[in-house]
Amino acid sequence: MISPFDLGKPVAIGSDHAGFEFKEAIISLLEGKGLQYIDCGTHSRASADYPDFAHPVAMAVERGTVAFGILLCGSANGVGITANKHPGVRAAVCWGDEIASLARQHNDANIICLPARFVALTDAEEMVEIFMTTPFEGGRHLARVNKIGCQS
Repeated sequence: MISPFDLGKPVAIGSDHAGFEFKEAIISLLEGKGLQYIDCGTHSRASADYPDFAHPVAMAVERGTVAFGILLCGSANGVGITANKHPGVRAAVCWGDEIASLARQHNDANIICLPARFVALTDAEEMVEIFMTTPFEGGRHLARVNKIGCQS
């Protein structure tokens, strides 16, 4: 597998209760590829608050201690909104292969956010594969990405 990410670093993954089963399956996918990961929780199906898991994943991406992040919740909106509060994080809500590809190609996304209640597990796994292997195109997109961060 060729990846635009530094896969010498682990991948951070987290979910709330709605994404727990998908998170566990995606961890198995990562393990099958021999990739290291940091499981930021949750660790059960018990009701949990998505920011408690989105913040640690986003902080790891922000600090550069992981290659990229994977977040899951029911709609993916909660984890995406939370993660995007962190400087340097570009979390993209993805619901299909083309969106996952464009999130990388055009937006240089570094966290993929998946809506566990709205996509099939096989589709979520495929989106993670696409996200991991799709490079940022740069060029005209670089100037746009460079405008994302807020200047207070």
